[in-house]
Amino acid sequence: MSEEVFRILLAEDDLNLGVLLVDYLETEGFVVKLCKDGELALKAFQGSRFDLCLLDVMMPKVDGFSVAKAVRLQDRKMPIIFITAKSLKEDKLKGYGLDADDYITKPFDEEELLWKIKAVIRRLPENRGDSRTEFISLGNFTFDHHNQSLTISGKTKRITARESEILCYLYTHRNNIIKREDLLTDLWGENDYFFGRSLDVFITKIRKYLKEDPDLRIENVFGVGFIFNVP
Repeated sequence: MSEEVFRILLAEDDLNLGVLLVDYLETEGFVVKLCKDGELALKAFQGSRFDLCLLDVMMPKVDGFSVAKAVRLQDRKMPIIFITAKSLKEDKLKGYGLDADDYITKPFDEEELLWKIKAVIRRLPENRGDSRTEFISLGNFTFDHHNQSLTISGKTKRITARESEILCYLYTHRNNIIKREDLLTDLWGENDYFFGRSLDVFITKIRKYLKEDPDLRIENVFGVGFIFNVP
């Protein structure tokens, strides 16, 4: 996977399992967006770029097989792994019939899932990353979103995948009020206390990274969210 960010869409209605998988996969260097039902997963897929979909089958509103069908209409080559409690042969055949790359049944070991993801990554075209470099002029910084770096005065700081994702979100919505709940829902798939505290930690770190350019300011808007002030 080299140094580029690999983005995973995780559709899982069991939020306890979903949060555990997000934490585990992000420690392995991935960026993961968690959606608690198939409808939210489809909206996320239509609004963002992903490199792989992890889809539970039995979900509210839209099931995983239907999500996969919709994904296939938009992107025939999108890697898909089903994660589900449905272990019958006919269920697996249905999943593979939708051109799924793999199928893992619950309960499963997190490391097993990781190796399945890595196996899918190895099958992707070698030139996949060539079009993924994205340099953004951010004040006096050069921000490379996909390679997770901030450069100023010839010095490069490597940041985490989640920090890069948040900074990219702030930049995309720069000089406008960003509602806290929108940021949490768009990046984590859920607006709750745990994710809110995590967000505060990440914002503090990003402010520290950007302090070498005093014109870049992440302003708190009391009771609402943030404004990323960019000249």
